Amino acid sequence: MKIFQHIRSDHSFGSTTWKWHIQDPASQRLTWNKPPKSVLVIKKIRDASLLQPFKDLCTYLSEVNNMIVYVEKKVLEDPAITNDDSFGPVKKKFCTFSEDYDDISNQIDFIICLGGDGTLLYASSLFPGSVPPVMAFHLGSLGFLTPFNFENFQSQVTQVIEGNAALVLRSRLKVKVVKEHREKKTAIQNGIEENGVMSPSLEKEMFKQVMQYQVLNEVVVDRGPSSYLSNVDVFLDGHLITTVQGDGVIVSTPTGSTAYAAAAGASMIHPNVPAIMITPICPHSLSFRPIVVPAGVELKIMLSPDARNMAWVSFDGRKRQEICHGDSISITTSCYPLPSICFQDPVSDWFESLAECLHWNVRKKQNNFAVDEEEEF
Repeated sequence: MKIFQHIRSDHSFGSTTWKWHIQDPASQRLTWNKPPKSVLVIKKIRDASLLQPFKDLCTYLSEVNNMIVYVEKKVLEDPAITNDDSFGPVKKKFCTFSEDYDDISNQIDFIICLGGDGTLLYASSLFPGSVPPVMAFHLGSLGFLTPFNFENFQSQVTQVIEGNAALVLRSRLKVKVVKEHREKKTAIQNGIEENGVMSPSLEKEMFKQVMQYQVLNEVVVDRGPSSYLSNVDVFLDGHLITTVQGDGVIVSTPTGSTAYAAAAGASMIHPNVPAIMITPICPHSLSFRPIVVPAGVELKIMLSPDARNMAWVSFDGRKRQEICHGDSISITTSCYPLPSICFQDPVSDWFESLAECLHWNVRKKQNNFAVDEEEEF
């Protein structure tokens, strides 16, 4: 797959010339190096209304387009699929996998999602490196990230297979969590005194646990079940920029700016803008406003030394875990964006979602002045 995008502007000052490259959203097009042969179909779990669309899509991909269809094992465990004898011949051709056990990242040409925005987030989590193009059908509740309607899925899928589609590159966050653990060494013979007190020679052993994640929407650090304020330090490129005292802080991509961050009062950023947004959650300050920083910086979040309680972190609403003193969360823009296939183009799709899903700037229009009222002024 190739993605073409370019705008160049040359500027001259005396004998010096410099070039300014601007990304044109309309120039992002899907072009296949060779026809796609394998497709991953992701279906929202526990939704009976999606069973028939799922069967119709898989039959079309497998029988009509002769494609290799990958499906997660738990999707096929639905009794409505298991007991459908007519779907059996198609189901036997599927390649199945299990999350956290099977690596399919190098076997998929493109992805089709059936459901809501959560299916796109789940697709992102399956690919720690390069992500295949994603085509998302709106069969969920909100559908901000799912621009396609399922009624004409055959013609729309055919256009994608033929390479006739626009793309928006949704930046992701590369997150590294470093945890410090203290564990006592295994007691050896005579290592513990007769009264059960630990021998001074057996000291606590330090070691670090490192975990990495690719995040499409946001990293959320909050106070968890504690009744105290969250108290975390935020560093930018090694410099302390602020301490968050409140319910927590959201670090989001432009794609995530229309999710939790929007509910917390942040601005909404088009996904083509290279940026990271930092949004406090209920800060105990009248002057703490959300800020936008360049995509290339590295953020680090740690518990403040005088924090009264631990914090909790989650990544696109998943993998929630506790953060203790000495632990750190490093965040920067990933070099592996998610190519999302557009229904029209990146700009039109985004404003359509703002209007349809979030009812952006919906207001009853003001009436015009009557002719006699204008004459009075």
